[in-house]
Amino acid sequence: MFGKDIGIDLGTANVLVFVKGKGIVLDEPSVVAIDSKTRKVLAVGNEAYRMVGRTPGNIVAIRPLREGVIADFEITEAMLKHFLNKIGGKSMFARPRILICCPTNITSVEQKAIREAAERSGGAREVFIEEEPKVAAVGAGMDIFQPSGNMVVDIGGGTTDVAVLSMGDIVTSSSIKVAGDTFDVAIMRYIKNKYKLLIGERTAEDIKVQIGTVSGGRQDEMDIRGRDMVSGLPQTITIRSNEVQEALAESVSAIVQASKSVLERTPPELSADIIDKGVFLTGGGALLHGIDEILAEELKVPVLVADEPMMCVAKGTGMMLDYLDKMPAHSNKRLFRG
Repeated sequence: MFGKDIGIDLGTANVLVFVKGKGIVLDEPSVVAIDSKTRKVLAVGNEAYRMVGRTPGNIVAIRPLREGVIADFEITEAMLKHFLNKIGGKSMFARPRILICCPTNITSVEQKAIREAAERSGGAREVFIEEEPKVAAVGAGMDIFQPSGNMVVDIGGGTTDVAVLSMGDIVTSSSIKVAGDTFDVAIMRYIKNKYKLLIGERTAEDIKVQIGTVSGGRQDEMDIRGRDMVSGLPQTITIRSNEVQEALAESVSAIVQASKSVLERTPPELSADIIDKGVFLTGGGALLHGIDEILAEELKVPVLVADEPMMCVAKGTGMMLDYLDKMPAHSNKRLFRG
């Protein structure tokens, strides 16, 4: 008895799991807390995320994925195993087929690592690897299997993937290691340089979500706490939206340039389709205030934020699972079988 097919959005910031017939059954941070002396896993997902920056010396909360690829194979495997057990255990998923998404420019070695981690953690009978922007486009509701141009900008945690799709395949694409994590680091660096205040990743992320903007249309402010670099004591300061805009300017410019370079390499007929349909924004970064306005202004085409942008890749894996049987030619060309 074969188990249900599973789609996994193995993200740098979050892991989402889609089970055929059930929908998205898990959405947790890609964080694992381990004992640094014994390498024993102490917590995974939400529980581990609460420990980030708040653990004693021997316990470290780590992200086993960095910039869209596996940085720590052993911990990634343990994390996947934990999540698969959490959603129903091996009994429900006896030898499932698993579809996992990856950035467009990862190497065959990195692909192999992702496939092996999935095989060993879930006992999969077959593992498929598909490119993230394609799956995100499907999840955003775009019909990429017609002979017309569709463009998607997927701003995740570790990478931003930009792609133009037609006939179910990628025509031109670009993947850069500038995304949600880069925004957090930029905010931390800005506050350190301007206010001589050290803040953690979680505080930087809170600033980005609550008062962050890249277009200047937001006038919010927020009190943040950190450690003063001069006195070494805790301190509270107030930071405003326009300062976050200044901190993120360089990162957003890199995403704009990547999007422009993809459009410049796109055949004219497909470019005309993109002007009609617009560019779809997916991934957590699509929720950053004003990013759609900046891209629309720079690319001179309409830019739309997908419904539930953080869910697009997971929803797309669910839809792509239906194509595994129906489209053998397409599968053999683009889906890397395990």
